[in-house]
Amino acid sequence: MKPNDARGAAGGRQAIPRVLVVDDEADLRELLELTLVGMGLDVDCAADAAQAARLLETTDYALCLTDMRLPDGTGLALVERIAREHPNTPVAVITAYGSAENAVAALKAGAFDYLAKPVALESVRNLVRSAIRLPDAGAAAEPAERTADPTGRMLGTSAAVADVKAQILRLARSMAPVAITGESGSGKELAARLVHEAGVRGERPFIAVNCGAIPENLMEAEFFGHRKGAFTGADTERDGFFQAANGGTLFLDEVADLPLAMQVKLLRAIQEKRVRKVGGTSEDPVDVRIISATHQDLAQCVAAGRFRQDLYYRLNVIELKLPPLRERREDIPALAVAILDRLANRAGLPTAPTLASVTLRYLQTYDFPGNVRELENILERAMAFSNGEVINVEDLGLRPGSIDETANERDAMPADDAAPVVPPAARPGPALSAEGIPESLPDYLDHVERQAIERALEKTRYNRTAAARLLGISFRALRYRMQRLGIN
Repeated sequence: MKPNDARGAAGGRQAIPRVLVVDDEADLRELLELTLVGMGLDVDCAADAAQAARLLETTDYALCLTDMRLPDGTGLALVERIAREHPNTPVAVITAYGSAENAVAALKAGAFDYLAKPVALESVRNLVRSAIRLPDAGAAAEPAERTADPTGRMLGTSAAVADVKAQILRLARSMAPVAITGESGSGKELAARLVHEAGVRGERPFIAVNCGAIPENLMEAEFFGHRKGAFTGADTERDGFFQAANGGTLFLDEVADLPLAMQVKLLRAIQEKRVRKVGGTSEDPVDVRIISATHQDLAQCVAAGRFRQDLYYRLNVIELKLPPLRERREDIPALAVAILDRLANRAGLPTAPTLASVTLRYLQTYDFPGNVRELENILERAMAFSNGEVINVEDLGLRPGSIDETANERDAMPADDAAPVVPPAARPGPALSAEGIPESLPDYLDHVERQAIERALEKTRYNRTAAARLLGISFRALRYRMQRLGIN
C-alpha cells in the first residue's frame, strides 16, 4: 500500500490530498509549499526530475506542479511521463513570463493547466481548487463528489457519437484550450457545455459568446468590461465576459469572425490570464478556460490573412471534430423522438405526434445540410402541418434533389416511352399463412401500395399528376411513395 493510501485507510477517513511541487528554486518551492499547506493540503517537494520520479513511485498525488526548466531535464518530459504512468494525476506547469510556446507544448503533452512567472498566489489557489475540487481556500480538503456523466445529453448510439463522447470525457480532465469544429447545426455549443460540465469547473459559470454578433466598436468593452466614464454611455462600471466566466469556461462561438484588432487583445488575455477594463489602469487576474468553435476552416483563414497564426495555435491546442448528421443516420430516430417530445411539451400538447415508418425512412435518406438544427426546424414545421397524431412524408415539406416540381406536374409520359413496368399480377406477393395472415405486415402493405400505384399509372398512361388525382393524394405524396417503393 502506498503511503498516501495508508493514511486514508487509517481511522476510516479519506486521505488529505497531497501535492507534488517540482522546482529547482528553493524560494519558490517554499512559497508554493506554504500556500498549499495554508489550503489544508499535504505537500512534497522535489528539486529535480529524478527526485520527483522517486516520489511518484511511492505516493499517489492529487496534483503535480512542475517548473518547465529542471536541472536534469525538462518539465515537458515529466509531464509526458506522468501522463503515461500516472494518468489520474493532473499536472500544471510553471513557465517563464510570456513563454506561450512552452505552455502550448505542455498542454498538448497532457498538462492540466499552466502558471506564468512571476507566480501570483491567487492564481495558484484558483488552479489548485479547480484541479482538486476544493470548496474554498483554507477549507477542509476533501474532493467533491463527481456528478453523473453529462454526455448522455448528446443523443445517439452511433460509433461517431460514441467517439465524440469519449473525447469529451478525456478533454474534461484538462484545462487546455479546445477548438471545436463542425458544420453549422452539428451541436458545437452542446459539446462545449458537456466538456465544461464533465470537468472540474462544472459547477462554475459557462459563458457562451457569439463573436459574430458583437459590433466591432463594442467588442473590447464586452469582453473585458469598462470603468465608469470610460466612454459616452458608460454610466456605471461593468464586468465583461472574462470576469463573468472567472473560475469557469468562456465559449467563443464563431471565433473566426473576430476582427484582427480584437484578436491581438484576446491573445494577450489568454496568454497572460489577465485583463484590463476599458478606461482602467491596472490589469486583473482571471481564471478562465477557453473553448472556441467555428464552422470555418481556421487554417485557411490563417493562410488568407484573416486570422492571426499565434492566436490559432493558442486556441487550437486540442481539436474536437463533430460529425455531420448525414454521417450518423442511425441516430436520427432517437433525435427525432426527443425533438418531438420537447416541441410538444413546449406547445403544451398532452402527447407528441409520432413519425410514420415511411417518414422516418425518408428522413434517414435526407442529407441535412443544416444538421441537427435543420432536423429540428423540419419537425417543428411538420407538426404544424400534420393532423397532430402522425407525421407523414408530405408534412415534412422537403423536396428531394433539385427536381422541378412544376415540370413534373406538366409531364404526361406516353406508355411506349416510359421505363417498362412489370404488371402487378406478375409480381409475387409476400408469403401468407394458411389463415391468410401475412408473415410480414410491412412487406404486405408495401405490396398492396405498389399494386395500387402501378394500376393508377397504367390507367393514366403514366401521367403522374393524373395518377395522384385518381388515388386521392397530392402529386408530392405520390412522388415520395414511388421513390420509396422503387417505381420508375
